[in-house]
Amino acid sequence: MSHAEFPFKASPIHVSEEVLNDLNRRLTSVRWPLDAGNEDGYYGVRRDELKALVDYWIHEFDWRKSEQAINAYEHYQVQVNGVPVHFMRKPGVGPNPVPLILSHGWPWTFWHWSKVVDPLADPRAHGGDPADAFDVIVPSLPGFGFSAPLPDHPDMNFWKMADLWHTLMTDMLGYEKYAAAGCDVGALITGQLGHKYGAELYGIHIGSALKLDFFNGERAWDYAGGRPIREDLPEEIRNQLLELDRRFASHLAVHVLDPGTLAYGLSDSPVGMLAWILERWIKWSDNKGSIEQVFSKDDLLTHATIFWVNNAIETSMRVYANNNRYPWEPSHSRQPVIEAPTGITFVGYENPPGVTTDQRVEHFLKTDRAAWYNHVNITAHEEGGHFIPWEVPELWVQDLRRTFHGRR
Repeated sequence: MSHAEFPFKASPIHVSEEVLNDLNRRLTSVRWPLDAGNEDGYYGVRRDELKALVDYWIHEFDWRKSEQAINAYEHYQVQVNGVPVHFMRKPGVGPNPVPLILSHGWPWTFWHWSKVVDPLADPRAHGGDPADAFDVIVPSLPGFGFSAPLPDHPDMNFWKMADLWHTLMTDMLGYEKYAAAGCDVGALITGQLGHKYGAELYGIHIGSALKLDFFNGERAWDYAGGRPIREDLPEEIRNQLLELDRRFASHLAVHVLDPGTLAYGLSDSPVGMLAWILERWIKWSDNKGSIEQVFSKDDLLTHATIFWVNNAIETSMRVYANNNRYPWEPSHSRQPVIEAPTGITFVGYENPPGVTTDQRVEHFLKTDRAAWYNHVNITAHEEGGHFIPWEVPELWVQDLRRTFHGRR
């Protein structure tokens, strides 16, 4: 599909000065908590660390510079079945680019895909084969980023997003067949596409391999599922289990049980919002003890500003509650549940307790999750954390290309 054939008119991203001035006013009038006795971060994000980042946000961060980088790509604002959807596009450069939709997670924005968009769309310019080119579509999930506000769809969740994506790609953009990839919440969206619309996809590539009923049930908020830790476990594995529980426990519990209550504070205070999402970026990335090894200050604040200027924190968090409140149901009873050919990328920072990277693929194939997928390409890398296409973009691109070799 050429530029001339694309059915929508591009609309560059622009945040008004009024919104930016209001943000600055709120940042400069924050009332800080004491944070006494939190030098080791035991109680959460440390005040001195957060205050330094907020000072940078006020005095040095330049949203217009980020906006300019974002607008190097095409942007569109459309309505999909009455739902506002923003997406970024990079047309493929090659003999037969395959349409590819990339779904992000939380607390991600569409811009977390920015490091992989160019090599996926134009492989030749990045030392690759032009036959591997994709026509890349990168939406903001409904209720996230520039796909907000979402006042008329308070029930939005991952499987409803999958229906929207399929309508966007087929009915609205006119692709007869397409590819899909995603991480975090986006991996569930992508998995649902591979389940419900598998015959209309070349395949999918995901950054995790959860079962689509992960959020079903009465205790979806409890990451440990109420399971006690066995007393006979080696201390190292026991500590790894505890660390993993702590990494996700408050996140899942609050987002599933009462995201709206938290949203009152985070929607009113950009500092509060930044603290909540910064903690996830710190805990979930493979940053070796320094977040700026993964995200620069400008990176962190670009993503945070995208959340803030769209007042998207409430609707983005509510997706978790809606994944549970409106449970996933299968569209068919065939096996595997996800019939589309599936590639999976695993990263070392998210290895299960007691499992090394060398053992990761074999370990996965023995779990009950493996049978859900028509997996054709599984790779485990020692490097990288939760934000795979941002942390190890070259590896992600290689893995994704491998998934679709011979499937065009």
